[in-house]
Amino acid sequence: MIATSRGPGPVAYALILLIALAGSTGPARAQGVESAIPANASANTYGTRWRCNSGFRKVDGACVVVSVPENAFLTDSSYGSGWRCRYGYRENGGACDPIALPSNAYLSGASGDRWLCERGYRRVSGSCAAIDVPANGYLTESSNGSGWACGRGYRATNDACVAIAVPANAYLAFSPSNPGWECDRGYREVDGACNAIEVPEHGYLSGHTYGNGWECIRGYRKAGASCVAVELPENAHLDSSGNDWDCNKPYRKRRDTCVLGRPQ
Repeated sequence: MIATSRGPGPVAYALILLIALAGSTGPARAQGVESAIPANASANTYGTRWRCNSGFRKVDGACVVVSVPENAFLTDSSYGSGWRCRYGYRENGGACDPIALPSNAYLSGASGDRWLCERGYRRVSGSCAAIDVPANGYLTESSNGSGWACGRGYRATNDACVAIAVPANAYLAFSPSNPGWECDRGYREVDGACNAIEVPEHGYLSGHTYGNGWECIRGYRKAGASCVAVELPENAHLDSSGNDWDCNKPYRKRRDTCVLGRPQ
């Protein structure tokens, strides 16, 4: 019996072909990606894109060196200028100029490219001028306005704190936004004075700043400066206000009486 040599099977042949193709195309593909990356750049994680190395920035598909001026530092961005000014400096025409800090001021902001005046000073024409606090006044935290406010019992008049004249039966107002005085309970302001509120019989102080300052108790109604009893007609009751009446159901109001039937 004569032995015959047999070639590789179909599966083995396919594997050999794949290995050969990989060996021939792999380096070419890697060489193509590598050739697409300009000088002073690096491929990203997937090898399909690139970015400029630190100290270089992207310009027309190339990586050019970043020219960093004095008192500046490189940024992580490959776009734009590629640099920023140091704390206390401001960009000006491609250079970093120092911030001109006046007396009684300090650098402010994360970049230190602006300044604010110290407490007790305010910005005036590029400098920090001392705030002149009058007697009976105090410094405020606001950078707007005068920079000071008057203490309790005083009112700002021009550049001074003038004592508030509180009339009899009044007290100093507690609201800083409304300095002055208010009348005691039972009194109301009339021409700069606090006059007593005259409460009639069967009335009580309402506490309201509007109206006459008093209300009638339940069962009475206002009649001029007096409280008169509410007269209930037959089949009626005091309403929810207590100062008027309403008809019992199924009665309906007709003038000053309660009647049955549809209203006319």
